[in-house]
Amino acid sequence: MQGEYDLIIVGGGISGASLLYTVAKFTDVESVALFEKEPEIAAINSHHTNNSQTLHFGDIETNYSLEKAEEVKEGAEMVAGYLEDNDPDQEMHAKRSKMALAVGDEEVDRLDSRYHEKGFGDLFPKLDAIDREEIEAIEPKVVEGREPDTDMLALQTPDGYTVDYGELATDFVREVEGDEGVDVFTSTEVESVNETDDEFLIETERGWYQSDATVVAAGSHSLQIAKEMGYGEHMSLLPVAGSFFVAEEGLLNGKVYTLQMAKLPFAAVHGDAEVHDQGLTRFGPTAKVVPALERGRLSTVADFFDVFELSPDSVLSYTNILADRTLLPYVLENLLYDLPAVGKRAFLPHVRKVVPTVEASDIERAKGYGGVRPQIVNTETKSLDMGEAKITGNDVIFNVTPSPGASTCLKNAMRDAEQLTEWLDVDFDEDGFRKATIGNFPRGEIE
Repeated sequence: MQGEYDLIIVGGGISGASLLYTVAKFTDVESVALFEKEPEIAAINSHHTNNSQTLHFGDIETNYSLEKAEEVKEGAEMVAGYLEDNDPDQEMHAKRSKMALAVGDEEVDRLDSRYHEKGFGDLFPKLDAIDREEIEAIEPKVVEGREPDTDMLALQTPDGYTVDYGELATDFVREVEGDEGVDVFTSTEVESVNETDDEFLIETERGWYQSDATVVAAGSHSLQIAKEMGYGEHMSLLPVAGSFFVAEEGLLNGKVYTLQMAKLPFAAVHGDAEVHDQGLTRFGPTAKVVPALERGRLSTVADFFDVFELSPDSVLSYTNILADRTLLPYVLENLLYDLPAVGKRAFLPHVRKVVPTVEASDIERAKGYGGVRPQIVNTETKSLDMGEAKITGNDVIFNVTPSPGASTCLKNAMRDAEQLTEWLDVDFDEDGFRKATIGNFPRGEIE
């Protein structure tokens, strides 16, 4: 046995790193280890090139219900508070305007109702409904080129946190690495998690480790490991690879979301300035269904089929989901965007929803950008279960974290810490945790 721990965390992305920080800083857990298969922390989906870099509050995400926005808001404020306190030079994030944009009478009516009648204006005090002239003052390229009599409305807020989640995850680990009882193993793949009557035996490339409790926070691989252990049998995954187009010219000052299409589970197309380079504007994401758990890694095709299992329920679930009259055309259309000759021309109308004057020559497919987001499939209901999934067993938790997982990483860590303290009979300083995170979130007007 190479080592014995109270807790072992599998996965060093934003989810695993935030849990390590929370447990090591705010609980009495005496020993905790984190295992990450890559040489660096947060090298896959949490890396800043592989996600939208958005801190989702639920204010401009028009696919969120008020109830979901209330849930996500607290988690986002925890992350924002941490950044406000620990990143004064904005090396891990950028603070910019963001807005949800409505163009035309129908969209304007929808957005106006969302703000005034559905409660979003009350839930988000900093969120303002602004007209065409005010939009132009903040984002001139969004208005330029539109017909003068076209009705426009935006819900705008200064709380536009654009986040490098890879750097944030690294900072979480840096905060506790080296503390007594905390071990971090990179370049160490976990090969199996084995449950016995009173402990877990973790097989890795370095050897075997023992823990009293285990949290698997390995993205898409979390469900793969869960199924190997007999959990999550009613679940599968629909992996969706997201990519972006970029314009070298700084077209936007902040983030501009278009309105969500009804019945589509994926994020609406948006444009935003890249977190580390405001002169680079990204448009996307595209959404392509792929049979792999990690983009560009053929080895994870087999991992996908471990999760898919080729069972009748899985096949029927995929058939039912992809046969949807709204979803199927969307999936097929997204296949076009990868084609060299026609891809950017096919995507151009979506870009022009944000910046009307953009030409095909202004944008290029972003090389090296885009990750895989696993959409959760319920094989009992034969439908997509949107959002995150948590499977809780006996002293073990599996976190499968599609959007808004990164935005709610600290809130998820808080919940897991509460569960772990019950299992391990230790204390959790929730007041200290909240003071260090959401306690630093600015509530007043931001200059």
